[in-house]
Amino acid sequence: MIERVVITGASGSIGGACVAAFQAVGAEVLGVGEDDRSEADENLILDLAQPDCGARLADHLGDRRVDVLVNNAAVGHARPAIETGSEEFDRLMAVNLRAPFLLSVALYPGLRASLGSIVNVGSVHAVATSAPASVYAASKGGLASLTRSLAVEWGPEVRVNCVLPGAVDSPMLADGLARAGRSLESFGASHAVGRVGRPEEIADAIVFLATNRYLTGTSLIIDGGATARLSTE
Repeated sequence: MIERVVITGASGSIGGACVAAFQAVGAEVLGVGEDDRSEADENLILDLAQPDCGARLADHLGDRRVDVLVNNAAVGHARPAIETGSEEFDRLMAVNLRAPFLLSVALYPGLRASLGSIVNVGSVHAVATSAPASVYAASKGGLASLTRSLAVEWGPEVRVNCVLPGAVDSPMLADGLARAGRSLESFGASHAVGRVGRPEEIADAIVFLATNRYLTGTSLIIDGGATARLSTE
């Protein structure tokens, strides 16, 4: 039984859906991120770009049981590579890749004690991308690789999996489509299922990965069939 779940970025679209999904199966949720606006049972404001984020989270939890860590928080990025400076690159990598590593390592002892699991929230950009998203895609590709590596390293003690969502209905997607002059409906029509995803659909998959005890090292693509279609079609 899952007693306690830690979710980063808990006030966002997918994060909020994860909070509700885990609460629905009886778990207590600690939301972690830049604000305390989530519906989690408890919230911790933490700058995930800082190198002490893992230690601060572990200190906050103390000896409390932890069953699942969901590394969901991320920084979006849609800027051409030649316009991306080193500081912008470093911050994105710090939040999208280093923080999941640091938090996973920091909570490893507790997760090992509960035979728990980690679910990383990556992106379909880890396997198929578009311009201009080179830095973002690199961070998500690194997260998928980290998932496989930790799953092998931590074996039966802590399972580690990843979801790779495609387009999900959210304020961030709506803003991006507005800038590109596209509607949510027309964009969704390019998917095999005829629409973009819902945050709840991603959350359901995360709960599945967290609870199926034979799954580890998996990166599950949830993109409505977007990557199944040839780009030359």
